[in-house]
Amino acid sequence: MKKLALALVVVLLTVSFAAADTIYLRDGRTVQGTLIGFVNGRFAIRVGLPRSTTTGVSTATGAGEIQYFRPNEVDRVELDGRSLDDLRFDIRTVEVTLGPNWIDSGVDVRRNERLQIRASGTILAGRTRITPDGLRQTDPTAPLQRASEGMLIGVIGNDFNSPIIEIGSSREFIADQDGRLYLTANRGSYTDARGSFTVEIRRERDLTADDDNVFDRRRDRTGTVRPRRPRAGASVPRELEVEVPGTSRGVDTGIDVRVGDQLTFTASGRVIAGRRIGEVGPEGGRPSGFGSIVGTRPVPTVGPGALIGLIRMADGQISQPFMIGSQLTFTPNADGRLVLAINDDDYSDNGGAFKVRIRYAITGNREQ
Repeated sequence: MKKLALALVVVLLTVSFAAADTIYLRDGRTVQGTLIGFVNGRFAIRVGLPRSTTTGVSTATGAGEIQYFRPNEVDRVELDGRSLDDLRFDIRTVEVTLGPNWIDSGVDVRRNERLQIRASGTILAGRTRITPDGLRQTDPTAPLQRASEGMLIGVIGNDFNSPIIEIGSSREFIADQDGRLYLTANRGSYTDARGSFTVEIRRERDLTADDDNVFDRRRDRTGTVRPRRPRAGASVPRELEVEVPGTSRGVDTGIDVRVGDQLTFTASGRVIAGRRIGEVGPEGGRPSGFGSIVGTRPVPTVGPGALIGLIRMADGQISQPFMIGSQLTFTPNADGRLVLAINDDDYSDNGGAFKVRIRYAITGNREQ
């Protein structure tokens, strides 16, 4: 069905051309004429069909012979100097600025459709020049914290639980769901931004679609705004990786938590918890010794070197530290900034580091 539809498109695009279409065969021959279409699994071309000139006067009369070629015989097809491959794609160019909303690309995709995206240009954030590949750093306040700050990213659909796609300056991917394609730069702050990325979106033509506009298939154009902040009450999954050195009394994660939030921690790596304890994992060493007796460690009942967490509240007070270890699902009992640390009373002879992956969610009435 798609082959037949492609044939119809080819015919429509070639009837008005003054120059001949050309089929290049794998055996080195070339055949010129008018490409009729793709008929019964073969390319059909009317050889030497006379064409009208720009004055509208035919240069000859009569019709030429129709020849057929199977796809495995054909190296390529050119339509008036253009490759047949160009007809397989629709192209749209979008200017992507950094602002309070994601940029509506105007492209509605279907699941399993293939898209090719290329981007260029520069966004200026303060004095920093950002290209579509982003910076050599991450931004804990960005929509996708693990990706480079400022990188071109995309998402399909208006659901804040939809996965975010890393694009950069060039990316080809297959859509995993139906929906509108939105684009933005992966940066939390946008008030100091100016300039834009120029983004070219190429998609394979859906030759069976009924709509004239193959980019925007929807009849209803309402609801196309996707704010960078989620709607009130929406839960937005986030993920962040933090390194906690063995010498750390506290690493600011950049995550503001609230009572009732749910966080999941997964930790790996090794730290040296002093010369006497030696190397330990996120669970720490044996909970014994002076620290457990007099409470000099933040969490006296947990061994030295263990991974722990605490919440620094707005008034500067610190919540009761809690044990994280190698894995924990945690619901805070206070609002504030999440801090990670090493459970020890002497950090001077420590070393190593833990890598901690934090999965959490924020709600729509909070800053991104």
